Amino acid sequence: MKSVTFEDSLFEECYFEDITSSNTFFKNCTFISTMFYNTDLFEYKFINSRVLNSTFLHNKEGCQLDFSDDNNAYMIYFVSFLGTLAVLPGNIVSALLMDKIGRLRMLGG
Repeated sequence: MKSVTFEDSLFEECYFEDITSSNTFFKNCTFISTMFYNTDLFEYKFINSRVLNSTFLHNKEGCQLDFSDDNNAYMIYFVSFLGTLAVLPGNIVSALLMDKIGRLRMLGG
């Protein structure tokens, strides 16, 4: 679950398993008889929420990496730019060969 906010929701007899949540919060929610297994849903993600008769087992430990959406968009454009730079020397050599050899011989070769 990425960047999801649940507000005024009721979760009754639900089973959350292997969930990694980035910027996900529960506001004013109620959890009744819910099982959380291998999740990173920690106490600070439940804002004014009630957890009744619920179980948390094998919570994920350590630092869960969280990248902002802006950083991901930057990396997409940066990788595309690097790919364009990698092709540039081949394009220059191809243009010089085409000028020297000729278009038809280059195409035939």
